[in-house]
Amino acid sequence: MRGRRRVPGPFGPLIGRPIAQFLSRVYWHTTVRGADLVPRRGPVVVIANHVGFIDGPIVAGVIPRSSNFLVKQDMFRHGLGVILRGTGQIEVAGTGREALARAKGVLARGGVVGVFPEGTRGTGDAACLAGGAAWLAIHGKAPVVPLALFGTRHTGESVNIWPKPRRRILAVFGEPVELDIPPEFHGQARQKMAEEAVAAALREHVRRAEAQSDIPLPHDEQPEETP
Repeated sequence: MRGRRRVPGPFGPLIGRPIAQFLSRVYWHTTVRGADLVPRRGPVVVIANHVGFIDGPIVAGVIPRSSNFLVKQDMFRHGLGVILRGTGQIEVAGTGREALARAKGVLARGGVVGVFPEGTRGTGDAACLAGGAAWLAIHGKAPVVPLALFGTRHTGESVNIWPKPRRRILAVFGEPVELDIPPEFHGQARQKMAEEAVAAALREHVRRAEAQSDIPLPHDEQPEETP
């Protein structure tokens, strides 16, 4: 339990980022747009649509800063768990409260936290989002930067696919969103307003980015199985 509560230090992501950059830019061919929209300092929550198995390393490789990601517990099995822990990723177990507390600690030291608010791989249209990213934005006093991914999975491919080298992928960052919640809103009402703002920002950004992309989102939703 103590290991889960400990806030990840900045060194793990510094080690993991070059690996993610190699995978995203060399092993696969990722075009990045709007990276300059990510604030260069201070706390930031990056939210991305979730399409395929490789979304994590792609996003970690294209964010222009080192980052800690919320990653569900199932991904920490076998050898992959050693890599995830070694690079400072945050394990989401149970209710997720411990993970949010650790992520909030990352934001408190001015770090970047990455979240896939859809929670599971699918079509990537951000139709259904969890509220963790909104909670972090409120309590971590951080802007939210939406990111749209295309090409990590194509229609008909498994959500667990590891694409062949040089797969063409597109990553598009959007304008930062500041959650300006009126002070008269508290508790659940405040959280609900934040969730709605975050969901609208990601859905609209994905919609606009897809309209300008020649790589469509997959149009089938396949069941996700633990690798």
